[in-house]
Amino acid sequence: MLKAYIVDDEPLARDELKYLLNRNKQVDIIGESDNVEDAFANIPLLKPDLVFLDIELAEDNGLSLANQLQTLDPAPAIIFATAYDEYALQAFESNALDYLLKPIDEDRIEKLLNKINTIKKIGTENERTYPTFYKYERNGKIAVHVEERIILLTYDDILYLEYVNGKCMIKTMEHEYKVSEALVVMEKKLNALQFLRIHRSFIVNLDHVIEIEPWFNATHNLTMKDGSKVPVSRTYVKQLKQVLNF
Repeated sequence: MLKAYIVDDEPLARDELKYLLNRNKQVDIIGESDNVEDAFANIPLLKPDLVFLDIELAEDNGLSLANQLQTLDPAPAIIFATAYDEYALQAFESNALDYLLKPIDEDRIEKLLNKINTIKKIGTENERTYPTFYKYERNGKIAVHVEERIILLTYDDILYLEYVNGKCMIKTMEHEYKVSEALVVMEKKLNALQFLRIHRSFIVNLDHVIEIEPWFNATHNLTMKDGSKVPVSRTYVKQLKQVLNF
């Protein structure tokens, strides 16, 4: 049974969402709030798996709460439930699991819970452990700040990320993007099933590794799909071997 918390300043909207979730019988609603302050006080104590969050609240913006919740360990999965479609891009940046437009119907809730069950199944079958189940979704997108633009990249676009001269560089088959976020921040945004840190300066997309080459002093080099070489430091060799079974 999934534990859910609802944040919405409209009582009727909260009641409707509770009704839809209760009908599905897969979700236990453990709390609700009509404002950000109460929600952030209660959620760390109750530790819900899911937070259903409106964006336009009477005295605040739900996006700010979503960013605060990302600092928790474990962090709940965020599902925005809103009447406004213009915040979808910002929802990507908040690492939201889903974006539901009001009025929400029962079929949409069913699709969401099926999606969650699929993600949980993938996570259970994988040997590695992670703090929150929603990070297992493949083929998602990540929003990155490049100069004054926001670019959406799919996980499959990314070959690796590198820390270079104080900047994080994202390498794809066709482009290199220098982004404003630090490498450690980008690591938290990535799909944990698909990406692995293999060096203090490198994170690779495991799906794009085509060769592992032993190197000096128990280090290794990875050959990526585009032919580039990425070093694996001794600190991360053991974890790489566990993940790729070599």
